[in-house]
Amino acid sequence: MSQPAGDFDYTHHAATYINHRRTDPRIAALVHAALGSARTILNVGAGAGSYEPLDRHIIPIEPSPAMRAQRPPHLAPAINASAESLPYGDQSVDAAMATLTIHQWSDWRKGISELRRVTRGPIVIMTFDGDALHRFWLADYIPELIAAERHRFQPLTDIAAALGPSTTIHPIAVPIDCTDHFTEALYARPEMFLDDNVRRSQSAWGFVTAEVQSRFVTTLATDLANGTWDHRYHHYRTMPTYPSALRLLISPSR
Repeated sequence: MSQPAGDFDYTHHAATYINHRRTDPRIAALVHAALGSARTILNVGAGAGSYEPLDRHIIPIEPSPAMRAQRPPHLAPAINASAESLPYGDQSVDAAMATLTIHQWSDWRKGISELRRVTRGPIVIMTFDGDALHRFWLADYIPELIAAERHRFQPLTDIAAALGPSTTIHPIAVPIDCTDHFTEALYARPEMFLDDNVRRSQSAWGFVTAEVQSRFVTTLATDLANGTWDHRYHHYRTMPTYPSALRLLISPSR
């Protein structure tokens, strides 16, 4: 594949991804529990391998060569394929997972149909509730980013309906020291948004202009320096967890 498979070109924007988007063990525990006793697991949109169980047989699918190249050597190399056309037979794997990737798929309904076809057990999808993103303080500083993100994420009820009638949706509380630095994971660490490398590891920033980003960085830096941010949002600094927009959808075994 020479063209991006989804709405974000990781080939040109993923250079710092692995440094900031690392598996958080507490979130990983939720994903792994949802996979049950499955031994063979298809990981669609596997990226650099975040949230893959290390004690199972993982089959990673990743269309981006830049992301495949960032997989560490102790993980299985990823197969160059996409969610919409999985190179496996019907009911050939015990379970399937897709973490923070469904919004990248060019045809998410076809992707879920493919997951259902090849999986005989549970399907676990981690994504965001676009309707809950506006609650994050970042919306006050850069509403353009939140608007772009909200447009990218599919309605959870639509995803659940496509997965099947027994699908459940679970909110995930993000810990204050979360090691996976997606936007809401930095709720208590606003200074990190001033780091260009951090923003580059979050695909959301690819959907706002350089001018908007520059305005945001200038405003946030000023407010942090003069105490405005802490005056308004100081309570975030001591919240052990944040009730984020992150959701885990679990479709059980057939």
